[in-house]
Amino acid sequence: MNESSLLKGIASGNQTAFRQLYQLYSDKVYNTVLSYTQNVEDAEEILQDVFISIFDTAAKFQYNSTINTWIYRIAVNKSLDFLRKKNSAKRKGIFLSLYKKDSQEIKYDSTDFIHPGVRLENQENAATLFKVIKKLPDNQKTAFILTHIEDLSQQETADVMKITRKAVESLIQRAKANLKKDLEKYFPERGTQQLNTSKETWTTGKRT
Repeated sequence: MNESSLLKGIASGNQTAFRQLYQLYSDKVYNTVLSYTQNVEDAEEILQDVFISIFDTAAKFQYNSTINTWIYRIAVNKSLDFLRKKNSAKRKGIFLSLYKKDSQEIKYDSTDFIHPGVRLENQENAATLFKVIKKLPDNQKTAFILTHIEDLSQQETADVMKITRKAVESLIQRAKANLKKDLEKYFPERGTQQLNTSKETWTTGKRT
């Protein structure tokens, strides 16, 4: 059964079709959202949310883009929405802690995050790279993640983001410039020579 048939089956409530589509896309979705959250528990939560959204909206899909593009778009939007809410809650927690003597300690994500798609020989540098990826504006972050981590083409990324390929190319250039500038702060003595922001850093490995 092809993807269009699976989606039509999902739209009619076919659980088998839903399981098959999940098997096809769960690794892609998980790895994508993990690049945003840099937290396994958060990524698992968003993964579920993405597929709930797919199940709920399958009947509304207009087939004016590929199913692959549509699913990536849902994953990106869910990830960005989650991060905005999480950052808002974190800021609120910091604010409230100023007024509560016995407030709970605010927990931050681990700085030792390693993406399962990172090549073993690049893990040390990639861990630092992910720290600075967090700081990128949303559109630069998305363009970089989709092209350099998910290995989508610039045109595929443009379709997901609903912008032109030229705009994606510009976003990637700005993202790399910002990343290199921040990486130099971590390693001023060696610049960015060993801190690779190219696709060679990543594998096409699946979810672990």
